[in-house]
Amino acid sequence: MENNKHELIADYVVVGAGSAGCVLASRLSEDPSCSVILLEAGGSDKNLIVQMPSAFYLPMQSKTLNWGYVAEPEPTMDGRRLDCPRGRVMGGSSSINGMVYVRGNANDYQRWEKMGAAGWGYSEVLPYFKKAQRADKRTTEDEFKGHDGPVGTTSGALRNPLYHYFLAAAKEAGHPLNDDFNGQHQEGFGVMPMTVAEGIRSSTARSYLPKNRSNLKIIKKAMVQKILINEGKAEGVSFAVGRKTKQAFANKEVLVCAGAINSPQLLMLSGIGPKDHLSEMDIKVNADVPGVGQNLMDHLEVYVQQSITQPLSLYKDLSLLGRAKIGLEWLLTQRGLGATNHFEVGGYMRSHPGAEQPDIQFHFLPAAMSYDGSSQAAGHGFQAHVGPMLSPSRGSVRLKSNNPSDYPAIKFNYMSHPSDWEVFRAAIRGAREIFAQPAFDAIRGPEFNPGAQAQTDKELDAFVRAHAESAYHPCGTCKMGVDDMSVVDPAGRVHQVDKLRVIDSSIFPHITNGNLNAPTIMVAEKMADMIKSA
Repeated sequence: MENNKHELIADYVVVGAGSAGCVLASRLSEDPSCSVILLEAGGSDKNLIVQMPSAFYLPMQSKTLNWGYVAEPEPTMDGRRLDCPRGRVMGGSSSINGMVYVRGNANDYQRWEKMGAAGWGYSEVLPYFKKAQRADKRTTEDEFKGHDGPVGTTSGALRNPLYHYFLAAAKEAGHPLNDDFNGQHQEGFGVMPMTVAEGIRSSTARSYLPKNRSNLKIIKKAMVQKILINEGKAEGVSFAVGRKTKQAFANKEVLVCAGAINSPQLLMLSGIGPKDHLSEMDIKVNADVPGVGQNLMDHLEVYVQQSITQPLSLYKDLSLLGRAKIGLEWLLTQRGLGATNHFEVGGYMRSHPGAEQPDIQFHFLPAAMSYDGSSQAAGHGFQAHVGPMLSPSRGSVRLKSNNPSDYPAIKFNYMSHPSDWEVFRAAIRGAREIFAQPAFDAIRGPEFNPGAQAQTDKELDAFVRAHAESAYHPCGTCKMGVDDMSVVDPAGRVHQVDKLRVIDSSIFPHITNGNLNAPTIMVAEKMADMIKSA
């Protein structure tokens, strides 16, 4: 694969060893006659805070494991700049995320197909969800689960009694109980599976990448600067390792799997994107593709926090001493509170009876604390993370300069559509309705947040503006389809450039109804088969 010190060559060059890139590199290199180079800007994932599920908030704060993106000021969010963490490590964001295993709603993929992504309907994607999954042996076999795939999934033990209180209250509020959000129906409340196997995070780096495969060359801390394009064809990439600049050439294709922020950035740095913007950045235009960096979507959420009068939460467990005990037990046994993400139950509901599908997601946590784990409420409590799943608001990723080291300008345009506010109010009130049920009567204390003073639409809107945070689900910036604003075709091939594909969450035509890791893995599994059969 190596010609000299500064040039490498393989059949495929994969940019980004994240949720999609690890999958592609593994699947393509299963053929011993096929050579693959996998380039990752970050370093090793052999890190305790990556591997221990309950420590997931720490990699999100790390300056070495996370790109540390911060979005531009949001006018509807009181001018706040919201964090947009993205994994800069082997496994990408699958190594720093909250490990919730949700595939989305069947309607999501029917929507993709209607938007021009032919071959991506639910019946076509389900086999690839199953191919990727290795469900816990405790789960029953059915037509929706996979049991032989690389990604281990499990359900929590529900040892904390608050999980049971929450599910009982949801039922009392009139919501159905659901034993599998990834099965026939998504609506309802129940156990939320996680990408954890044998007590360890099941990232794509851990679950897919082989330890030794001679036809797969992995280069870490390799910052890809540009796709090399000649006469409308992608020939390879230029990348930096330390102060050295090297090149990797692809006999067959360059596969960009850098994620919803970095993939459009790399395309634009390579002269693929809106011509006016590229010219403004003094970048030679190789392909005028106006949709690059557009159609940015994400999920927003707030935390409805409730105090309780009994010591049933994780409050003491999350003290410094408590965390030390959790860490020690996990180190010795890979069990206990360190082996869970704590989001063991959750649910889906409709914002109003006429909604086409459930459009509000709940993650329940038996503690009242900030999402980044840096602080707790002053006492025992619990919270539900709630927010709209199908917002029509759209943002963008744009370059600030032609320097690959400069972070791009990320504008989400959160809450820019009137319906966003209606759904968010319904989400908060839906959480409150569940918390008000008889199941909680014996332990319910005052509401921490939003608090009793926030009741009217205006007051709830003010709470959202001041406190809503990203759920860290960016996607859509190189959308798949056939319309004028699409960037790739249904096979991931970039319009107007041969031998180049984008394969990651950036190609989602529309955001899915839930967490994005499982859909991203599915996309890579399906695309790997498409590439093999091309």
